[in-house]
Amino acid sequence: MRFDPIRSLAGIRLALTAFALVAAALTARPALAADSSQYTMQEIVDAGHGFFGSATGGLAKVVERAFQQYGLPNGYVLGQEGSGAFIAGLTYGEGELYTKNAGQHPVFWQGPSLGIDYGGQGSRAMMLVYNLSSIEDLYKRFGGVSGSAFVVAGVGMTVLRNNDVVIVPIRTGLGARLGVNVGYLKVTRSPTWNPF
Repeated sequence: MRFDPIRSLAGIRLALTAFALVAAALTARPALAADSSQYTMQEIVDAGHGFFGSATGGLAKVVERAFQQYGLPNGYVLGQEGSGAFIAGLTYGEGELYTKNAGQHPVFWQGPSLGIDYGGQGSRAMMLVYNLSSIEDLYKRFGGVSGSAFVVAGVGMTVLRNNDVVIVPIRTGLGARLGVNVGYLKVTRSPTWNPF
């Protein structure tokens, strides 16, 4: 059997090409793929467009930012809220929690805040819910800082957490509110005037 340099080079090129393709496939960053309990970005954007209506200019960008930071949610809330503050403030809201594996549930939220914060607003709110292992894990207090929200075209995003469960309220609405505050939202099964 005679050595043929042209066939050897072709074989080496073929082997290197195959190796490069396999390496690229193994090291490529996988796209976010939803398991059966999670929502894709398109599902969330579609739900938000249907809920927020014409005021959704920046919704896709804000949702994309939340997905980049926290991944795929396994629940979301659609609802309305009202809030007001003069140094100390209060927020009250109500909505419906949507999940793929545990159905729909009514939720209410209320909470105090304290900070350099003035004004009032009425908002439509979508809350993305992450790491929710059971519905009971939502009925707790979620703390965070508001006012440092990510805002695009009148749509704002904040982040609140309680242990592993994270909720990301995305809001758009009417009113004037200026400042930064620290507070929490208490999520409950039924409405209450008590924010604490």
